[in-house]
Amino acid sequence: MLDTAARTAFDDDHAMFRESVRKMFERELIPNLDRYEEEGIVDRAFWKACGEAGMLCPTVDEKYGGLGLDFAYNAVIDEELAYAGSSAGITLQSDIVADYIENYGSEEQKLKYLPGMVSGDVITAIAMTEPGTGSDLQGVRTTAKRDGNHYVINGSKTYITNGQNADLVIVVAKTDPTLGAKGISLILVDADTAGFKRGRNLDKVGMHSADTSELFFEDVRVPITQCLGEEGKGFVYLMSQLPQERLSISISAHAAAQRAFDEAVKFTKERMAFGQPVFEFQNTKFSLADMKGQLQVGWAHLDWAIKRHVAGELTTAEASAAKQWHTDMQGRICDMALQLHGGAGYMNEYLVARLWRDARVTRIFGGTNEIMKEVVSRSL
Repeated sequence: MLDTAARTAFDDDHAMFRESVRKMFERELIPNLDRYEEEGIVDRAFWKACGEAGMLCPTVDEKYGGLGLDFAYNAVIDEELAYAGSSAGITLQSDIVADYIENYGSEEQKLKYLPGMVSGDVITAIAMTEPGTGSDLQGVRTTAKRDGNHYVINGSKTYITNGQNADLVIVVAKTDPTLGAKGISLILVDADTAGFKRGRNLDKVGMHSADTSELFFEDVRVPITQCLGEEGKGFVYLMSQLPQERLSISISAHAAAQRAFDEAVKFTKERMAFGQPVFEFQNTKFSLADMKGQLQVGWAHLDWAIKRHVAGELTTAEASAAKQWHTDMQGRICDMALQLHGGAGYMNEYLVARLWRDARVTRIFGGTNEIMKEVVSRSL
């Protein structure tokens, strides 16, 4: 269990919410973790359970079915989910997609989608990455061309979280390929629209329970009223949402690292070698002490970042630096935690193996850590 006694980003209401999240996960998530990993997808029953527990999109305004809470409540969910060792895509829906629709959507779009997103009846994805385009969103090739009062969308996307489950996809497309970034728009596509097809559920190194897909758009026709916000403002919207997205990744990365550390402490105290617990060797104690120090510093930084973000003050450069540091740290901690398990750490029956596998992609998604350094350098 995460020790939150010394945390500064949360109050008593957040603590009560955390307890309800833990109880719900103990009941609905933990018993099914291995099954979700094996099946490569989290079933819709879990999404519905999260919705009923008020754990989907808690920041959404009450008039759209949400709780109207601050982002610190999202952070609580992010931490507990990652600490449990789950890669369920509910954080994408709550921390990223919900804000796009609430901040930029029309009243009609908000009423159409947000209540279902809060209840778990509508699962969402955001389709940015393409086979030939990763962190460089200006290079997307998917097009949404006007045809009367409709857009006709053609293109393909890949590595899309929630791709198999999604009922709604925010598609990053070029409505005017001649304008570069100024020609990018966000288009809402319902999964039952003709011409929309899901590819395979991709076979990943880690995060096996997060369905991640290829998506195809072949002459997909949607009304122009499905444009999210203003046409041509898509790139601006994407950049505006980066602080929260990258903070969310940082939070999950750190909580997962904490779990890996806790697993290593438990294992080394129980495992005997040369007549004593592995924990008693100086190398073990020094390694754990170093890990503990990194985690302590990281939690303090996260509390600072969460409070700044809730106050509307966290910058893109600060969030990018956080994403780079916390995910790099996650990689170090998970690797050392596995090492301290010895051969057992390489066995999938131990949670540390899953944490180690899942950690690798956090330095890639949400913008690679190399891009994070580039973003930070521009602020110097």
